[in-house]
Amino acid sequence: MAQNATIYKVELSVSDMDRHYYETHKLTLAKHPSETDERLMVRIVAFALNAHEHLEMTKGLSTDDEPDIWQKSLSGELDVWVALGLPSEKVLRQSCGKAGKVVVYPYGGRTAEIWWDKIKNSTTRFDNLQVVNFPQADTDTLAALASRAMKLQVNIQDGEVMISLEDQIVYVSPQHWKSAAPAA
Repeated sequence: MAQNATIYKVELSVSDMDRHYYETHKLTLAKHPSETDERLMVRIVAFALNAHEHLEMTKGLSTDDEPDIWQKSLSGELDVWVALGLPSEKVLRQSCGKAGKVVVYPYGGRTAEIWWDKIKNSTTRFDNLQVVNFPQADTDTLAALASRAMKLQVNIQDGEVMISLEDQIVYVSPQHWKSAAPAA
């Protein structure tokens, strides 16, 4: 018998001083039975880093042809494609062809580093691709915050991320492995 997804309710207040974005998002997340707390929390931080009024969580792990998070224009085009983990070169190529901007957030410590060493040379042709790694120590600490009802405050300044939940504070220092080319 298949397990059902677990529902998480998140009130996410984003204060992004780098992009001058200040908004609160009420998110209802379905955590797939195979999804870890670490991945769930990385998904929330990735949402905060790309927060926009049209940004949405997708079906995530339950579909192969959608990213974890996306932002569509009013006419339905994919503006932003956000993926978590370690996608193959084929998936990167396809997503870069579908969206104006693609952001991949690898995590997993040494496994992510090995993936990047293997794939980085084949990504140079993708001007719309950005790769931002989350260090293992940061995501381990982040996973400990996960609960089914969360009221998170995320502050972003100078590329650094501070996540607070009640009296707990976690700092995440994203590592930019590849930056997208500036828009023309």
